[in-house]
Amino acid sequence: MSSLMASHRGFLAERPYEPPSWASHLSPIPSHTRSLAHLPTPIHKWNLPDLPEETEVWIKRDDLSGMQLSGNKVRKLEFLLAEALAQGADCVITIGGVQSNHCRATAVAAKYLNLDCYLILRTSEVLADKDPCLTGNLLVERLVGAHIDLALADLLKRRLIEEGRKPYIIPAGGSNSLGAWGYIEAVREIEQQSQTDKIQFDDIVAACGSGGSIAGLSLGAQLSSLKAKVHAFSICDTPKYLYDFTQGLIDGLQASADSHDLVNIKDAKGLGYAMNTAEELQFVKHIAEATGVILDPVGSGKAAIGMLKDMKENPSKWKSHKVLFIHTGGLLGLFDKVDEMKSMVGKWRKMEIDDTVPRVEGTGKML
Repeated sequence: MSSLMASHRGFLAERPYEPPSWASHLSPIPSHTRSLAHLPTPIHKWNLPDLPEETEVWIKRDDLSGMQLSGNKVRKLEFLLAEALAQGADCVITIGGVQSNHCRATAVAAKYLNLDCYLILRTSEVLADKDPCLTGNLLVERLVGAHIDLALADLLKRRLIEEGRKPYIIPAGGSNSLGAWGYIEAVREIEQQSQTDKIQFDDIVAACGSGGSIAGLSLGAQLSSLKAKVHAFSICDTPKYLYDFTQGLIDGLQASADSHDLVNIKDAKGLGYAMNTAEELQFVKHIAEATGVILDPVGSGKAAIGMLKDMKENPSKWKSHKVLFIHTGGLLGLFDKVDEMKSMVGKWRKMEIDDTVPRVEGTGKML
């Protein structure tokens, strides 16, 4: 059997989990994982403009971890859904914002594994009685049959149990100590890629939403051979909250480490979670035009802005460094920004075609 056929057969399979040797002292260690992501995701040079002298930025494309499942969330779900199935769950409950990438990934992954999915979407009191629409992530969630609720997770869990169901609750963003293993494992992947490509990264940069990815990434970077400094840009909470939350996840793995020593967290939420200024959206467009990489305005876009701002203000800090930026996905979130971005990307023109251009049946002038 070819390796290609073998890799396809392994998709969605349950696999016993063996941690990296440098993480074998952590506890508890997951017993199994589910193969949900297309891994390893590629790393390539990212030719960003206006970098400090001799600074190189590379990008890890976790936005390419799968089509419907793209982004960093799928790495956590490989562990969380393996546990849900091991516990005999027949449905999962999770929570997130209206355009949550995590909720979309959970809805798709659950359906792949024959689990019902209940999504609790946070919204304002004004919008609580309104249909949350069919834009971006919501469209995918509804296409795969997720149940959309504007309620409380514990209340929904009790109701489902009363109906004879066996729900498994996944926290917002998949961020608990078990979910953090997704990015401990990602560090092993980065470690192998950097050894193969003979690149030693000095820094790793990523957006920080619910905290689980950063907990695994920063702990793994410290324990592994990478030893890169992790910089996290918060897109929804204060750095203090995230240091404390990340510490809780690290303690849950019995890691004996201080979150302040593992990661540098900076505030990058701007107007607030999933809210953007015109300048931020213009930045996303500019980077797409300049490099071909489309950033998520909610997460990776704000993290990239924060990184480049810090590089501009403190060039000596980044001089001659090799930096790895983690693209955490979220392309579908752009569809919720269409009205705000129309004036930026709406340019088009109708080509004028002279009447002397010959028209052949089936070809020729259009319109």
